Amino acid sequence: MNGAGLDLAGFALAVLLIELTPGPNMAWLAGLAATEGRRTGMSAAAGVALGLLASGTLAALGLAAMLAAAPALWHTLRFAGAAMMGWLAIEAWRGAGNSPEHGPTGDGTRRAFLTGALINLLNPKAYMVFVVVAPQFLNGEALSLGNALLLSVVSAVIATAIHCGIVLAGSKAQAWLSDSARTRWVRRGFAVVILGVAVSFLLIDIG
Repeated sequence: MNGAGLDLAGFALAVLLIELTPGPNMAWLAGLAATEGRRTGMSAAAGVALGLLASGTLAALGLAAMLAAAPALWHTLRFAGAAMMGWLAIEAWRGAGNSPEHGPTGDGTRRAFLTGALINLLNPKAYMVFVVVAPQFLNGEALSLGNALLLSVVSAVIATAIHCGIVLAGSKAQAWLSDSARTRWVRRGFAVVILGVAVSFLLIDIG
């Protein structure tokens, strides 16, 4: 499954550096854990992991090459991702005045899981790993199905480890946010950050 020319360690290091830079997953998971709690945050992190694996699988099946060759498809993905993040920003702003939840509900954790998966299916950054980053570690080889699947697993494992750490750190602020006034302002700040992420989707260029 692992081609002889594949620099797996180099790719893992590159993914680690990418995941440590601010992005949609980091901003959303931190805010979600802080306002909704650790259980909801972990459910969202699991959804993100599924979305990363799904985007990696799609890349392995040729979507990454299609995005590189078809600018219209790339722009459609960017706009869809931006619209998704914009919707999340609006939801966060509208919910800023709601009373803090006393515990996660089944509907809340399921929604967080599905949203996490969808964010990463529409996240241009997830596909850029295979369009821009992965080829640098193939030593001239084409991105085969086996290598793409292996790289998607490596990427998802590294990202999930970081995301779980973000959720645990963010959830520590939940007790401090028991005050409704604090929660309102933090949620509004969270909404602004997510809106900024939506704008960043529009600025990502594959070229």
